[in-house]
Amino acid sequence: MAETSLSTTQIALQQLKSYISKQIIGQDVLVERMLIALLADGHILVEGAPGLAKTRAINVLSQGIEADFHRVQFTPDLLPADLTGTEIYRPQQGSFEFQKGPLFHNLVLADEINRSPAKVQAALLEAMAERQITVGGATYPLPKLFMVMATQNPIEQEGTYPLPEAQLDRFLLHIKIDYPPADHEQEILHLARAEAKGELAGQQPTLQKINQQTLFAARHEVLDIHMADSLEQYLLQLVLATRNPGAYGEDLASWLQYGASPRASIALDRCARAKAWLQQRDFVAPEDIQDMAYDVMRHRLILTYEAEAEGITADRFIEELIARVAVP
Repeated sequence: MAETSLSTTQIALQQLKSYISKQIIGQDVLVERMLIALLADGHILVEGAPGLAKTRAINVLSQGIEADFHRVQFTPDLLPADLTGTEIYRPQQGSFEFQKGPLFHNLVLADEINRSPAKVQAALLEAMAERQITVGGATYPLPKLFMVMATQNPIEQEGTYPLPEAQLDRFLLHIKIDYPPADHEQEILHLARAEAKGELAGQQPTLQKINQQTLFAARHEVLDIHMADSLEQYLLQLVLATRNPGAYGEDLASWLQYGASPRASIALDRCARAKAWLQQRDFVAPEDIQDMAYDVMRHRLILTYEAEAEGITADRFIEELIARVAVP
Protein backbone atom coordinates (compact mmCIF):
# COMPACT_ATOMS: atom_id res chain seq x y z
CA MET A 1 0.00 0.00 0.00
CA ALA A 2 1.61 3.26 -1.12
CA GLU A 3 0.76 6.84 -0.41
CA THR A 4 -0.15 7.52 -4.06
CA SER A 5 -2.13 4.32 -4.53
CA LEU A 6 -5.09 4.03 -2.18
CA SER A 7 -6.87 0.76 -1.62
CA THR A 8 -10.61 0.57 -2.22
CA THR A 9 -11.16 0.39 1.54
CA GLN A 10 -9.12 3.57 2.09
CA ILE A 11 -11.11 5.38 -0.59
CA ALA A 12 -14.36 4.24 1.04
CA LEU A 13 -13.26 5.43 4.51
CA GLN A 14 -12.02 8.76 3.17
CA GLN A 15 -15.41 9.31 1.53
CA LEU A 16 -17.11 8.42 4.82
CA LYS A 17 -14.90 10.87 6.71
CA SER A 18 -15.72 13.63 4.22
CA TYR A 19 -19.44 12.81 4.46
CA ILE A 20 -19.44 13.07 8.27
CA SER A 21 -17.31 16.23 8.33
CA LYS A 22 -19.83 18.06 6.12
CA GLN A 23 -22.56 17.42 8.71
CA ILE A 24 -20.52 17.61 11.91
CA ILE A 25 -18.85 21.00 11.70
CA GLY A 26 -16.04 22.06 14.00
CA GLN A 27 -15.44 18.63 15.54
CA ASP A 28 -12.75 17.19 13.27
CA VAL A 29 -10.99 15.41 16.14
CA LEU A 30 -14.20 13.65 17.19
CA VAL A 31 -14.88 12.56 13.60
CA GLU A 32 -11.35 11.16 13.21
CA ARG A 33 -11.44 9.41 16.59
CA MET A 34 -14.76 7.74 15.80
CA LEU A 35 -13.29 6.29 12.62
CA ILE A 36 -10.13 5.21 14.46
CA ALA A 37 -12.26 3.40 17.07
CA LEU A 38 -14.23 1.75 14.26
CA LEU A 39 -11.00 0.58 12.61
CA ALA A 40 -9.43 -0.52 15.92
CA ASP A 41 -12.59 -2.39 17.00
CA GLY A 42 -13.01 -0.48 20.25
CA HIS A 43 -15.42 1.69 22.22
CA ILE A 44 -15.19 5.39 22.98
CA LEU A 45 -16.12 7.65 25.87
CA VAL A 46 -16.82 11.23 24.81
CA GLU A 47 -16.79 14.01 27.37
CA GLY A 48 -18.05 17.47 26.53
CA ALA A 49 -20.63 20.11 27.30
CA PRO A 50 -24.18 19.76 25.94
CA GLY A 51 -24.85 20.76 22.34
CA LEU A 52 -21.50 19.75 20.83
CA ALA A 53 -22.98 17.24 18.34
CA LYS A 54 -21.99 14.09 20.24
CA THR A 55 -25.31 12.34 19.52
CA ARG A 56 -25.49 13.68 15.98
CA ALA A 57 -21.97 12.45 15.23
CA ILE A 58 -22.60 8.76 15.83
CA ASN A 59 -26.02 9.03 14.19
CA VAL A 60 -24.39 10.40 11.01
CA LEU A 61 -21.72 7.68 11.25
CA SER A 62 -24.42 5.01 11.31
CA GLN A 63 -25.93 6.51 8.15
CA GLY A 64 -22.65 5.99 6.31
CA ILE A 65 -22.25 2.29 7.01
CA GLU A 66 -24.56 -0.69 6.73
CA ALA A 67 -25.25 -0.90 10.44
CA ASP A 68 -28.19 -0.37 12.75
CA PHE A 69 -28.04 2.32 15.41
CA HIS A 70 -29.75 2.68 18.78
CA ARG A 71 -29.63 5.45 21.35
CA VAL A 72 -30.15 4.77 25.06
CA GLN A 73 -30.70 7.66 27.46
CA PHE A 74 -29.14 6.64 30.76
CA THR A 75 -31.21 7.64 33.80
CA PRO A 76 -31.09 6.73 37.52
CA ASP A 77 -34.08 4.37 37.17
CA LEU A 78 -32.61 2.39 34.25
CA LEU A 79 -32.29 -1.36 34.82
CA PRO A 80 -29.73 -3.81 33.35
CA ALA A 81 -32.54 -5.62 31.54
CA ASP A 82 -33.37 -2.37 29.76
CA LEU A 83 -30.01 -2.80 27.98
CA THR A 84 -29.51 -6.54 27.68
CA GLY A 85 -33.09 -7.64 27.16
CA THR A 86 -35.19 -10.03 29.20
CA GLU A 87 -37.10 -13.29 29.02
CA ILE A 88 -40.83 -12.88 28.37
CA TYR A 89 -43.33 -15.60 29.13
CA ARG A 90 -45.45 -16.66 26.15
CA PRO A 91 -48.59 -18.40 27.48
CA GLN A 92 -49.47 -19.70 24.00
CA GLN A 93 -46.26 -21.75 23.90
CA GLY A 94 -46.04 -22.21 27.66
CA SER A 95 -42.40 -21.13 27.61
CA PHE A 96 -40.12 -18.14 27.99
CA GLU A 97 -38.79 -16.26 24.96
CA PHE A 98 -35.78 -13.95 25.06
CA GLN A 99 -36.53 -10.42 23.91
CA LYS A 100 -33.30 -8.74 22.80
CA GLY A 101 -32.40 -5.33 24.21
CA PRO A 102 -30.76 -2.34 22.53
CA LEU A 103 -27.24 -3.75 23.01
CA PHE A 104 -27.89 -6.12 20.10
CA HIS A 105 -27.46 -3.24 17.63
CA ASN A 106 -24.20 -2.50 15.78
CA LEU A 107 -23.75 1.06 17.03
CA VAL A 108 -25.01 1.98 20.48
CA LEU A 109 -25.03 5.47 21.95
CA ALA A 110 -25.01 5.38 25.76
CA ASP A 111 -26.06 8.97 26.42
CA GLU A 112 -24.89 10.39 29.78
CA ILE A 113 -23.63 7.04 31.03
CA ASN A 114 -22.70 8.50 34.41
CA ARG A 115 -26.37 9.16 35.23
CA SER A 116 -27.16 5.46 35.70
CA PRO A 117 -26.26 3.36 38.77
CA ALA A 118 -23.31 0.98 38.91
CA LYS A 119 -25.23 -2.20 38.06
CA VAL A 120 -26.42 -0.71 34.75
CA GLN A 121 -22.94 0.56 33.91
CA ALA A 122 -21.57 -2.91 34.70
CA ALA A 123 -24.08 -4.58 32.37
CA LEU A 124 -23.00 -2.33 29.52
CA LEU A 125 -19.28 -2.61 30.17
CA GLU A 126 -19.44 -6.40 30.49
CA ALA A 127 -21.06 -6.58 27.06
CA MET A 128 -18.37 -4.28 25.69
CA ALA A 129 -15.56 -6.50 26.96
CA GLU A 130 -17.04 -9.96 26.42
CA ARG A 131 -19.07 -9.19 23.28
CA GLN A 132 -21.82 -11.38 24.64
CA ILE A 133 -24.76 -11.28 27.06
CA THR A 134 -25.90 -13.96 29.48
CA VAL A 135 -29.56 -14.00 30.54
CA GLY A 136 -31.28 -16.85 32.35
CA GLY A 137 -28.35 -19.21 31.91
CA ALA A 138 -28.20 -18.73 28.12
CA THR A 139 -25.44 -16.79 26.37
CA TYR A 140 -26.19 -14.65 23.33
CA PRO A 141 -23.39 -13.31 21.13
CA LEU A 142 -23.46 -9.65 20.13
CA PRO A 143 -23.01 -8.59 16.48
CA LYS A 144 -19.49 -8.87 15.05
CA LEU A 145 -19.63 -5.15 14.32
CA PHE A 146 -20.35 -3.67 17.75
CA MET A 147 -19.26 -0.25 18.98
CA VAL A 148 -20.43 1.70 22.01
CA MET A 149 -20.08 5.46 22.15
CA ALA A 150 -20.76 6.64 25.69
CA THR A 151 -21.09 10.30 26.58
CA GLN A 152 -20.84 12.11 29.86
CA ASN A 153 -21.41 15.71 30.82
CA PRO A 154 -18.50 17.17 32.82
CA ILE A 155 -20.51 20.16 34.05
CA GLU A 156 -23.14 18.66 36.36
CA GLN A 157 -21.94 16.18 38.97
CA GLU A 158 -25.01 16.10 41.25
CA GLY A 159 -26.95 12.85 40.92
CA THR A 160 -24.25 11.15 38.84
CA TYR A 161 -22.38 7.88 39.32
CA PRO A 162 -18.74 8.27 38.19
CA LEU A 163 -17.38 5.27 36.30
CA PRO A 164 -14.85 3.23 38.34
CA GLU A 165 -11.29 3.16 36.99
CA ALA A 166 -11.45 -0.56 36.17
CA GLN A 167 -14.52 0.00 34.01
CA LEU A 168 -13.06 3.08 32.34
CA ASP A 169 -10.23 0.81 31.22
CA ARG A 170 -12.68 -0.99 28.92
CA PHE A 171 -12.92 2.07 26.68
CA LEU A 172 -10.42 2.25 23.84
CA LEU A 173 -10.46 6.06 23.84
CA HIS A 174 -11.55 8.86 26.15
CA ILE A 175 -12.17 11.89 23.96
CA LYS A 176 -12.60 15.41 25.31
CA ILE A 177 -14.26 17.88 22.98
CA ASP A 178 -14.65 21.64 23.30
CA TYR A 179 -16.67 24.41 21.71
CA PRO A 180 -16.03 25.05 17.99
CA PRO A 181 -14.16 28.20 16.87
CA ALA A 182 -16.13 31.25 15.71
CA ASP A 183 -15.87 30.57 11.97
CA HIS A 184 -17.10 27.00 12.41
CA GLU A 185 -19.93 28.14 14.66
CA GLN A 186 -21.05 30.50 11.91
CA GLU A 187 -21.16 27.53 9.52
CA ILE A 188 -23.24 25.64 12.09
CA LEU A 189 -25.61 28.61 12.24
CA HIS A 190 -26.07 28.58 8.45
CA LEU A 191 -26.53 24.79 8.40
CA ALA A 192 -29.13 24.87 11.19
CA ARG A 193 -31.05 27.69 9.49
CA ALA A 194 -31.05 25.86 6.15
CA GLU A 195 -32.27 22.66 7.82
CA ALA A 196 -35.05 24.55 9.60
CA LYS A 197 -36.21 26.09 6.31
CA GLY A 198 -36.08 22.73 4.56
CA GLU A 199 -33.57 24.02 2.05
CA LEU A 200 -31.34 20.96 2.43
CA ALA A 201 -33.99 18.51 1.23
CA GLY A 202 -32.43 16.57 -1.60
CA GLN A 203 -29.15 18.45 -1.24
CA GLN A 204 -27.49 16.31 1.42
CA PRO A 205 -24.16 14.82 0.35
CA THR A 206 -24.66 11.36 -1.08
CA LEU A 207 -22.59 8.39 -0.02
CA GLN A 208 -22.65 4.76 -0.97
CA LYS A 209 -22.93 3.00 2.34
CA ILE A 210 -19.91 1.00 3.41
CA ASN A 211 -20.79 -2.62 3.97
CA GLN A 212 -19.46 -4.46 6.98
CA GLN A 213 -17.18 -6.72 4.94
CA THR A 214 -15.36 -3.64 3.61
CA LEU A 215 -14.95 -2.40 7.17
CA PHE A 216 -13.54 -5.75 8.34
CA ALA A 217 -11.13 -5.72 5.39
CA ALA A 218 -10.01 -2.22 6.43
CA ARG A 219 -9.30 -3.51 9.93
CA HIS A 220 -6.99 -6.16 8.49
CA GLU A 221 -5.17 -3.53 6.44
CA VAL A 222 -4.69 -1.43 9.58
CA LEU A 223 -3.10 -4.37 11.39
CA ASP A 224 -0.66 -4.75 8.48
CA ILE A 225 0.60 -1.15 8.78
CA HIS A 226 4.35 -1.21 9.39
CA MET A 227 5.69 -0.17 12.79
CA ALA A 228 9.46 -0.18 13.24
CA ASP A 229 10.82 -2.19 16.17
CA SER A 230 12.30 0.97 17.67
CA LEU A 231 8.88 2.67 17.53
CA GLU A 232 7.24 -0.34 19.14
CA GLN A 233 9.76 -0.08 21.97
CA TYR A 234 9.02 3.65 22.23
CA LEU A 235 5.30 2.92 22.50
CA LEU A 236 5.94 0.40 25.26
CA GLN A 237 8.27 2.78 27.10
CA LEU A 238 5.55 5.43 27.18
CA VAL A 239 3.11 3.01 28.80
CA LEU A 240 5.69 1.45 31.13
CA ALA A 241 6.77 4.94 32.24
CA THR A 242 3.31 5.43 33.75
CA ARG A 243 4.03 2.50 36.06
CA ASN A 244 7.49 3.74 36.99
CA PRO A 245 7.30 7.53 36.59
CA GLY A 246 10.11 8.07 39.11
CA ALA A 247 12.61 7.05 36.42
CA TYR A 248 11.72 10.25 34.56
CA GLY A 249 11.56 12.66 37.48
CA GLU A 250 10.55 12.93 41.12
CA ASP A 251 7.77 15.34 40.18
CA LEU A 252 6.15 12.75 37.90
CA ALA A 253 6.38 10.14 40.66
CA SER A 254 4.55 12.46 43.04
CA TRP A 255 1.78 13.08 40.51
CA LEU A 256 0.78 9.50 39.73
CA GLN A 257 -0.76 6.85 41.97
CA TYR A 258 -1.44 4.11 39.40
CA GLY A 259 -0.33 3.75 35.80
CA ALA A 260 -1.88 2.36 32.63
CA SER A 261 -2.72 -1.32 32.14
CA PRO A 262 -1.59 -3.57 29.26
CA ARG A 263 -4.87 -2.62 27.55
CA ALA A 264 -3.27 0.79 27.03
CA SER A 265 -0.37 -0.76 25.08
CA ILE A 266 -2.76 -2.71 22.86
CA ALA A 267 -5.00 0.33 22.33
CA LEU A 268 -2.11 2.66 21.54
CA ASP A 269 -0.68 0.18 19.04
CA ARG A 270 -3.96 -0.26 17.18
CA CYS A 271 -4.93 3.41 17.26
CA ALA A 272 -1.53 4.62 16.03
CA ARG A 273 -1.77 2.19 13.11
CA ALA A 274 -5.35 3.28 12.35
CA LYS A 275 -4.34 6.96 12.39
CA ALA A 276 -1.46 6.30 9.98
CA TRP A 277 -3.79 4.31 7.71
CA LEU A 278 -6.38 7.11 7.68
CA GLN A 279 -3.63 9.55 6.75
CA GLN A 280 -2.81 7.33 3.76
CA ARG A 281 0.57 6.15 5.03
CA ASP A 282 1.82 2.58 5.18
CA PHE A 283 3.97 3.16 8.27
CA VAL A 284 3.53 4.51 11.79
CA ALA A 285 5.35 7.73 12.72
CA PRO A 286 6.25 8.86 16.27
CA GLU A 287 3.65 11.64 15.92
CA ASP A 288 0.90 9.03 15.54
CA ILE A 289 1.82 7.46 18.87
CA GLN A 290 2.19 10.82 20.62
CA ASP A 291 -1.09 12.18 19.29
CA MET A 292 -3.08 9.10 20.32
CA ALA A 293 -1.39 8.79 23.73
CA TYR A 294 -3.68 11.41 25.27
CA ASP A 295 -6.99 9.77 24.30
CA VAL A 296 -5.68 6.28 25.03
CA MET A 297 -4.20 6.96 28.47
CA ARG A 298 -6.00 9.91 30.09
CA HIS A 299 -8.74 7.67 31.56
CA ARG A 300 -6.30 4.95 32.60
CA LEU A 301 -4.16 7.08 34.91
CA ILE A 302 -4.99 7.66 38.57
CA LEU A 303 -3.46 10.84 39.92
CA THR A 304 -2.48 11.41 43.53
CA TYR A 305 -4.48 13.73 45.77
CA GLU A 306 -1.48 16.07 45.87
CA ALA A 307 -1.43 16.34 42.06
CA GLU A 308 -5.14 17.06 41.90
CA ALA A 309 -4.76 19.70 44.62
CA GLU A 310 -2.08 21.38 42.51
CA GLY A 311 -4.33 21.35 39.46
CA ILE A 312 -2.30 18.69 37.63
CA THR A 313 -4.36 16.82 35.04
CA ALA A 314 -3.80 13.51 33.29
CA ASP A 315 -3.16 15.44 30.07
CA ARG A 316 -0.43 17.47 31.77
CA PHE A 317 1.20 14.25 32.99
CA ILE A 318 1.09 12.73 29.49
CA GLU A 319 2.52 15.92 28.01
CA GLU A 320 5.47 15.76 30.41
CA LEU A 321 5.92 12.06 29.70
CA ILE A 322 6.12 12.63 25.93
CA ALA A 323 8.66 15.39 26.51
CA ARG A 324 10.88 13.19 28.67
CA VAL A 325 10.73 9.74 27.03
CA ALA A 326 13.32 9.67 24.25
CA VAL A 327 12.01 9.34 20.69
CA PRO A 328 13.96 6.84 18.55
